[in-house]
Amino acid sequence: MQIFDHYNDIPKTARGVSIAMGNFDGVHLGHQHVIKSAAKAAQKLCVPLGVAVFNPHPRQFFQPGSPAERLQSNEGRARFLQGLGVDFIFALPFDRTMSLMDDETFVRDVLAGGLGVSHVSVGADFHYGRDRVGDVASLRRFGKDHGFTVDSVNLEGEGDEKFSSSAIRAALKAGQTERATKMLGRPWSVESLVVRGEQRGRTIGVPTANLSLNDYVRPRFGVYAGRARIDGQGAALPGVINVGVRPTVEGTEERLEMYLFDFAGDLYGRTLEVTLEYFLRDEQKFSGLEALKTQIAKDIDTARTLLSQDIEVDRSA
Repeated sequence: MQIFDHYNDIPKTARGVSIAMGNFDGVHLGHQHVIKSAAKAAQKLCVPLGVAVFNPHPRQFFQPGSPAERLQSNEGRARFLQGLGVDFIFALPFDRTMSLMDDETFVRDVLAGGLGVSHVSVGADFHYGRDRVGDVASLRRFGKDHGFTVDSVNLEGEGDEKFSSSAIRAALKAGQTERATKMLGRPWSVESLVVRGEQRGRTIGVPTANLSLNDYVRPRFGVYAGRARIDGQGAALPGVINVGVRPTVEGTEERLEMYLFDFAGDLYGRTLEVTLEYFLRDEQKFSGLEALKTQIAKDIDTARTLLSQDIEVDRSA
């Protein structure tokens, strides 16, 4: 798979693609339906499959001080898309020039002139162009003028709920991990480098791996059961996770800490991908380390039970 950070001077081998277009943060089940639509067209037209995303996210361009609240890193998204059979990713530079393009100019200069697309698949509520004036109807109309086809995909999930990155963020902020898992099609995860902490966990017999949350959305502060893969290799190892500021020890930095069950080894400098599968309880301040140690032992027992039996219960209240 190749990744391009521009739309000009695209090599011949990458032109003529069938693309899925959107932001695809998290690549949830709705996004995957859009990509499958583009893949079906690619197979029919005998052309490569591409995904076009905007970099940075338009929200970050227009509101540069706002939190990124990412569901997935760019690197994690690229790996996931590669696993779906995507041949090319076009990370379209969302700069002042692109922000001022109307819908017709975007289609002419970027999709037709730049990428030479043969097909475009988008979500049914897709909008583009300056002030979001373009929609699926205008994309189809301009597509006819430039010789490419357009397909729109309904992003509705079960019941009245629509698959959306915003809905997943809201679920995570509420501690509703099972709901987020249903929309993503997999447990939500944080991938980050293990950094050195104060090593307080070692003093109470629960050494933890400390991860920065970087640009990720902040889930509900509290304790979770989940799993971690080390450096993207091997089986995912079970453990208990704390997300928050560690009020018992007067912490202030937002971070993720994970205690891996039955694991002995040095994780500093290695990359962990940590899944948050079950919300156990809110983060709280204890009277001291002994009280904290007692509660952690209970959390470990609960997490072991949930992860060993894969019990699906609603612990998001």
